Order: sequence, then C-alpha cells, then structure tokens
Amino acid sequence: LIIIFVLTMVLYIQFSFFRWDVLWSEAPTKVNSPQARQFSPCIKQINFPTNLIRLELNSSLLDYYTELDAVVLHGVRERPLLSLSTTMIAMDDLDDDEDEETDDGLDCLNKQFSATTFRKSTTNGYFDKLPYELIQLILSHLTVPDLCSLSQTCKLLYQHCCDPLQYIHLNLQPYWANINDTALEYLQPRCVLVQWLNLSWTGNRGTISVSAFSRFLKVCGSELLRLELSCGHFLNETCLEVIAETCQNLQELNLSSCDKLPPPAFNHIAKLYNLKRLILYRTKVEQTAMLSILNFCSELQHLSLGSCVMIEDYDTVASMMGAKCKKLRTLDLWRCKNITENGIAALASGCPLLEELDLGWCPTLQSSTGCFAKLARKLPNLQKLFLTANRSVCDSDIEELAANCINLRQLDILERNLFRLK
Repeated sequence: LIIIFVLTMVLYIQFSFFRWDVLWSEAPTKVNSPQARQFSPCIKQINFPTNLIRLELNSSLLDYYTELDAVVLHGVRERPLLSLSTTMIAMDDLDDDEDEETDDGLDCLNKQFSATTFRKSTTNGYFDKLPYELIQLILSHLTVPDLCSLSQTCKLLYQHCCDPLQYIHLNLQPYWANINDTALEYLQPRCVLVQWLNLSWTGNRGTISVSAFSRFLKVCGSELLRLELSCGHFLNETCLEVIAETCQNLQELNLSSCDKLPPPAFNHIAKLYNLKRLILYRTKVEQTAMLSILNFCSELQHLSLGSCVMIEDYDTVASMMGAKCKKLRTLDLWRCKNITENGIAALASGCPLLEELDLGWCPTLQSSTGCFAKLARKLPNLQKLFLTANRSVCDSDIEELAANCINLRQLDILERNLFRLK
C-alpha cells in the first residue's frame, strides 16, 4: 500500500457487514514543510478478500484543508485461506455506469469469490451493502406507527423494525387514542429493553385492561428507568403493585392526575428505593403513604405534591423530607392548604440543595412569621421560587432573597402596594 498525503491517518478495512478492522493507526505529527510526501505504512496482514477500505484523516495539526493526491493498492493473485462463506461487499456494483480500472490481483479475487458469496447472501439490493448500525440509525428517526408499517415491507426491514434497540425510548402518548390491549401485545416482544416508557393519557374508557398492562410490564419492565403514566385512569392498586415488583431499577415515576387510584395503592411506591423523581400532582395520596415513601426513597431529588388535598398535616411531611431527603432539588407544594412556618423551617434546614420551590396558593404561610426570610438565608442555591397569590410577601422578603439567593432566576409573587420597586 502506497499513500501520497500530507498528514497522518487511520486505515480501516471491512471484513463483514458489521465490523471494521484497523490496519494502521498513529498519532498525528507536525510537518513544517508544505511539500507533499509519499508514505507507506507497515499495515497489518489480513487473510480475507475485500475491496472496501476506509481512510480516516486527522487534520487537527494542519493550517488548511486535507489534500490527498492518490492511494495505490497492491493485491495478490493467490487465494487466501478462508471460508467461501465469508461475506464480501462488491462496491463496484454501486455505480454500473462508471468505468474503473482495478488491479489484476483484486479483480481475480472478485471473480473467484463473488459468485459463491452472493449465492449464499440475501438479495436485499443495496441494503446488503450498508452496515447494520447505519440502517438502525436511519430507522431511529421514524415514529412508532411508521416503524410498524415499514416492518411489513420485507424480511430485512422487519428484522430492523423489531430490533429492541429501536424501542429504548418509547413515547406512546401522541397515539393515546389508538393504544389498547392489542397494541400492547403487539409491541411487547419489541420492548424487552425499553428504559423510557410514556403511557400518559392512554387506557381511558377501558381500552387498556389491568391484566394487559401487567403482562406488558412483567415482560418489559425490568430495564425501566422512567415511567410516565399521567392521567392513566385505568390504573388501580394491582398496577402499582406490579410496578413495584417488576421495575426495581425505576428512577422516575409520573402519576400526575391519576385521581382514580385509591389511597392504599400509593404504599407500594415505597418499595422503589431508587426513585429520584416522583410526580403525585392531584392524586389521592395520604399522609401515611407519603411518610413511608419519604422514609424509604431517600434518593429523591424531584418531588411534586401539588394539590394533594388528602394529606392532613404538611408540616409532618415537610419534617420527614428534611430528615430523609437530603438530595432534594425541586419541590412542588402548590395549593398546599396547611403547611406553616414550622414545615418551611424543617425544609430549609434539612434540604439545603433545593433549587426550585413552589409555594403558590399556600394561604397558611405568612411573611410576618419570618418563613420567607429564613428560606432565603438557608437555601442559597435557589433558582426558582413561586409565591403566587401570597399577599403577605413584603419588601424585606425580597431584599433577603436578593442578598442571599444570588442564583435566583425566577420569582413569582403577587404585586401589591407593599413593594417599593428600586
């Protein structure tokens, strides 16, 4: 192999549909002279025929662009020692109209092996010449319905469309009206590696049964890291029990607006010890279940309890957060009806990493108790603070926030005459 070039490179050769073998590689060196050079590296010997070689050029040390004048290849006439079933890609088939002069030795190898090889290979046209990973990358841009349609065209694309790697992230929310038991059963073999699953809005009016959902999770839930089930009105206690037993690696769970779930069902969430994000907005979770969750799920970083009206004493819940959830970063207590300055003090002392806090429409919080000033002093990492509709916020609270929360990017307050804007 003789190469005329002006920089170093990496030389690859393909010996199957899926793998490249490195024949030569070396770190680039600075060349002071701009003159072209001949370079003949000591390449690794191979024992299989090929007519596909890839050059990767490293031009990081060049002042201008890469200029490669010529590559000369020298083959041999002798037949290498290998199986006749070795896959070979004939790149000269890519353009029948282009006349190319090939080396006699390489042409001889092609004549010897092409007929035998392609008799044993599939007849998928140019798709046989593409790496498996490249086809997978192209198909990854398709939607789920498009993948299902494409899988019906030929065996090769069926294999690609059914590859579980296409369904690592599966978002079925846009197709909520068409998702039913049959759809879940159809997708089940493809989703054994799914890590991110969004079934929000699906299953209403009986289109998804508890048994079908449970079967799907038992097959596909072992690798789940994130599960979105907001507005899933078909969910019941059995569903949460299956989630707790099957999805042991789950880190994110969204049950917002699942208002049909009975209060005892939430006790099963405490078994998900790896949870980092939990959304229980507008659910019927009760205080006992919430305390159990906080006690066992100490890795929680994001928690939403907005409009959870069945929690009797938010001060107790806030105290448990301060004691157990030291990593908490975002907390939503929107429309919390009974939290007081005691709960705020426990949060501020126990959760110093808080970056986002929503206390909007919490009528029991009063600025006169010093709770907002204490928040500002104890939580220097705050970036977003929502005090919507709290008419007690005053100038001193704003001054404390300005002085202590230097990272604050968003502050939501209700303007009144008590503020003197400067």
